Amino acid sequence: MKVLLVNGSPHAKGCTYVALEEVARTLNSEGIETEVFHIGAEPLSGCTACGSCRETGRCKFPDRVNEFLDMAEKADGFVFGSPVHFAAAGGAITSFMDRAFFCGLRSPSRIFYLKPAAAVASARRAGTTATLDQLNKYFTISQMPVISSRYWNMVHGSKPEEVKQDLEGLQVMRVLGRNMAWFLKCKQAGIKAGVPFPEREEPVATNFIRANA
Repeated sequence: MKVLLVNGSPHAKGCTYVALEEVARTLNSEGIETEVFHIGAEPLSGCTACGSCRETGRCKFPDRVNEFLDMAEKADGFVFGSPVHFAAAGGAITSFMDRAFFCGLRSPSRIFYLKPAAAVASARRAGTTATLDQLNKYFTISQMPVISSRYWNMVHGSKPEEVKQDLEGLQVMRVLGRNMAWFLKCKQAGIKAGVPFPEREEPVATNFIRANA
């Protein structure tokens, strides 16, 4: 089993990375393979709603999003980490997730369906809970079980060495890793025992604007 951890910070080894590494070490100690995927510091376009991913399951822009989607096909779980920018997730990871999840929802292989996911926020001080709320919405619309910890999944510090002093935040990351490992093992055991996936229904879209009769 493998968990893909996405570093949504422009800094490859910054505060968000410290948090994700703590989760990864714990997952590794539980026998779960991990890989950190850094979205990088190059500009990322937002979704243009062109609809081409309905045909291919991939984005028309040839960048890190498609590279991630190829890796995501084989992953069993995900942790998405973001710095807090203006009390919200960073602009780069927002564009990244808009496109990745839009493509994922339309992929014939159902890239994210029933795979567990967690969000991690890193901040100097505030805006973490708003960021977590934002990121968790990508998971719930994609039918992904959301993994929690003993507190909200956040660390604090303006530098990596400060995050390493956030003992409670690091503990939250370790508990998150153990909870993710437990869920993955339970899912694997259920599949081996023959527990079927839920019955699927065709999507129903209800619009709230009605023409006058």
